[in-house]
Amino acid sequence: MTNLLHNDCLLRALRRQPVDVTPVWLMRQAGRYLPEYRAARARAGSFMRLCQTPELACEVTLQPLARFPLDAAILFSDILTIPDAMGLGLSFSEGEGPQFARPVRSMADIARLAIPDPEIELRYVMDAVRLIRQELHGQVPLIGFAGSPWTLATYMVEGGSSKDYARIKGLLYDQPLALHRLLEVVTAAVIAYLNAQIAAGAQILMVFDTWGGILTPRAYREFSLAYLAQIVAGLHRTAAQPVPVILFTKGGGAWLEDIAATGCDAVGIDWTVDLSAARRRIGDRVALQGNLDPAALYAEPERIRVQVAQTLADFGPGVGHIFNLGHGIQPGVDPDRVRALVDAVHELSKPYHVNSADAGS
Repeated sequence: MTNLLHNDCLLRALRRQPVDVTPVWLMRQAGRYLPEYRAARARAGSFMRLCQTPELACEVTLQPLARFPLDAAILFSDILTIPDAMGLGLSFSEGEGPQFARPVRSMADIARLAIPDPEIELRYVMDAVRLIRQELHGQVPLIGFAGSPWTLATYMVEGGSSKDYARIKGLLYDQPLALHRLLEVVTAAVIAYLNAQIAAGAQILMVFDTWGGILTPRAYREFSLAYLAQIVAGLHRTAAQPVPVILFTKGGGAWLEDIAATGCDAVGIDWTVDLSAARRRIGDRVALQGNLDPAALYAEPERIRVQVAQTLADFGPGVGHIFNLGHGIQPGVDPDRVRALVDAVHELSKPYHVNSADAGS
């Protein structure tokens, strides 16, 4: 497994160092919009088997890199691997989303939860990370990830997806100590999981706080942000292995300063936030990732190019920008539109980095 990278543009951007072009990778870049992904899933027989077979997870991780000159690979997995390894019985039904056979609904349920050993119950993820690093041959860095404790707890308590979050919010307001106990256990599991990914070869980490935006400001800080900060503090990062961490709270635009203060290296920005305003607020402290509306990929290539140009202009010249969508690629997107986006980012961002050495000093 080589530690030398042919393309370290993303790592330099995360450190707010000069780059020649703005690096780009996309949330859900390995997913259902690619016909080769759909073929791999059909071979696997189920989404869970696809995730749990390291060779297939590696294949799917590398698929978008064969099509597009992306600046990173992201591990193909799912944020719900941790609660599944805790014994909740995860399954995916077509059109229904994730479902847990044994949701967490009481203090007794919480007390039964054990922190999974990443090299035992989640060995298939670590084997996938090791295999992907081997197969990448240093082409680009590998991003590992986990769901945030709040987001994982939301699925665990609701038993799956939700429209009103009645059970988790009921627990929050009615039994806050029980919810904190659940979040403590999940946070310990996430820290162990991400540290195991570092040990297996992940070079960048991202934490997805998908449902943080449904909380009030006070509840966000208490039940989501505090645990995100614990994760950042608990990661095994050294001067020799300074693995950057990206935190992304969907709908979290009101709390950018608080997220930046956790000690993370980059803050993911969704499409509801003006990128120039985000840069004024926190861009001198952390790198910013984002933030094109994923729906822009339904437009014609020339219109995508216009939107890319606008996003780059919103950030402006200088260091510390990673181009991404404000959330994941939708399943119905034409892969040619993704190609148009990636090519436009690399071409149109060059002028913004002509004097980046001065801006980064």
